Amino acid sequence: MMSSNIFQQDVLPRNVTVLLVLILLCPSLSGCLGSDSENDKSEDAIHWLPAVEDRSEMTYRDDDVFSRVSINGSHLVGEVQSIFVPVPSISVSDGGAGLTGGAEVHLGLWLPVVEGCDLESETVLEECKVPVIAEIGPYYDDGDVDALTPADRLGRFLIENYVPHGFGVAQVSVFGTGQSNHCMDLMGHDEQAGIKAAVDWLGTQAWSNGKVGAIGKSYDGSTPWNAAASGSEYLATIVPMSGLIGVHDLMWRNGSMEARGAIMHNGVYGSFGLDGDNGDIENACEGYVEGYYAGPAAYITGDNLAWTGSDYWEERHFLKNALEVYDGSIYIIHGLQDWNVDPHMAFPAHQMSVDAGFDVKGLYGQWAHDYPDRESGHSSLSSGRGAEAFPFTLRWDWADDMLEWFDYYLLDKGPQPRLVAEVQDNIGAWRVEQTYPPLEADPIEIGMDECSIIGGSDTITATSSLMIECPEFESLTRIVGTPTFHVEATISPISTSGHLFVEMVQSSSEMHLGHAVMDLRFHEGGNQGNTLAPGQTVLAKMEFFGMDVVVPEGDGIRLIITQTGEDYIPSPISTMPVSLSLGGESILSLPSLDRDCADLFLPPMHQQYPHCVGQT
Repeated sequence: MMSSNIFQQDVLPRNVTVLLVLILLCPSLSGCLGSDSENDKSEDAIHWLPAVEDRSEMTYRDDDVFSRVSINGSHLVGEVQSIFVPVPSISVSDGGAGLTGGAEVHLGLWLPVVEGCDLESETVLEECKVPVIAEIGPYYDDGDVDALTPADRLGRFLIENYVPHGFGVAQVSVFGTGQSNHCMDLMGHDEQAGIKAAVDWLGTQAWSNGKVGAIGKSYDGSTPWNAAASGSEYLATIVPMSGLIGVHDLMWRNGSMEARGAIMHNGVYGSFGLDGDNGDIENACEGYVEGYYAGPAAYITGDNLAWTGSDYWEERHFLKNALEVYDGSIYIIHGLQDWNVDPHMAFPAHQMSVDAGFDVKGLYGQWAHDYPDRESGHSSLSSGRGAEAFPFTLRWDWADDMLEWFDYYLLDKGPQPRLVAEVQDNIGAWRVEQTYPPLEADPIEIGMDECSIIGGSDTITATSSLMIECPEFESLTRIVGTPTFHVEATISPISTSGHLFVEMVQSSSEMHLGHAVMDLRFHEGGNQGNTLAPGQTVLAKMEFFGMDVVVPEGDGIRLIITQTGEDYIPSPISTMPVSLSLGGESILSLPSLDRDCADLFLPPMHQQYPHCVGQT
């Protein structure tokens, strides 16, 4: 029943490696391994993984599509198990499997083969019990392998790296996908109930130590937040990578909708549950039916429809509930060039989680909708969208980093990981910040009356643009976090709204640095708009998406203003002209930090940063 180990067995386990280091370092074992706590040189005291600033000389395997741990585990990998978990909380009022009966989610499970332990026994010794790392999502059998096959997306990375170190791994299909029944609920409460049932099952088996971690990217990076909001007592850590804190939160930004926003439920993911069999009837559930009106109606209004009595979008916002009911740690990973799941899903969620008392770490690199260690994705980025940061984007130490995290939060093996943010700027350099965006950033405020119009006019039409040149910086300037652009805007006399898109580029090269978008009904920001009168003038308080960019000394920035851009579509109310006033309260505010080469660290398996050669 058990497969052979996929790892070379001539690589020593971590505990043996640490002991050998102790022998070499200490001529007398009695002095190193005595009971005196001050002289304790146990594994917890001499950590197997150096601090991130001290890893540059480490060498990792780079012959696969993902990173590998530096020290292989000692356990074999068991045969995959196919598990169907009942979800009794789905009722008749939910429709779908609530009507047909037997709601259940399906998962594939891999457990380690622990020498001297019988994990199939009804009574498993405490020292034999293992935690589980779960990837939960809609793609098994739908655009990917089934849940019983290690997925190149993430599953194989988890199974081959961590099962030999004593972790179980589960690949879980959400409702309406894979072999799970019921309907595709697009991150709603039904889906949350299925996720909670799977986490609870994994945390209560005889072989389980009662701790489950949830990890994944994109949709699979949103389910960890949804799991945290479910209130499962067995969820001990979450690692959302490019994940949503809420569906409306992503698809709408200051009232502006991404092109896919209105059709995400029924037009995109809803189709996963329709495959021509008699189970299709299960898609006739509450959330699926609501999806037909909730998307188009939110496009028209720009808000979450709460004023209509609809809870469709509020139900699909998880961050608030997660911060209220979750009792675990949070490791947020996000690409600063990810315009599929935009970086505002990570900021300000990072600091909000810190403020709520959680253990929080962040990893924010200049990759797109990707993992920290995937060379094929990183190398294909274009200029201004991550190309300048490659190859330093590649974090070959990521598997080790996650092992350290899982060791502490799922196996209670120390020491505790540092609760910091590792951040990369747009030219590739990494540094450590205590949080992100950094609290000590000072704003550089540039009044628009200090800038010059170098193209177009201050009246923006559906086909025209305005280009503004700001003064050159006297020294190297690092812009971090979410800059703001407040601009006085007057809508057309025959309109009740307008739409603006602002791109920030580097003056000398016109390289993309960042962008912002707004439906002027939402000129105060947030998700509550106001009805405007024809010809009304407002102060549009625009906020850029998260960015971490460096502008060289003697260079500057330009703002290119249009009615819309990227994948945002114009306001449904009007595409009539918008006139801008570049005096008065029109101000660009750039949060900035002083950091130099001494503040940077070099990840493993990279040459020195070109701009830091010869500097300390």
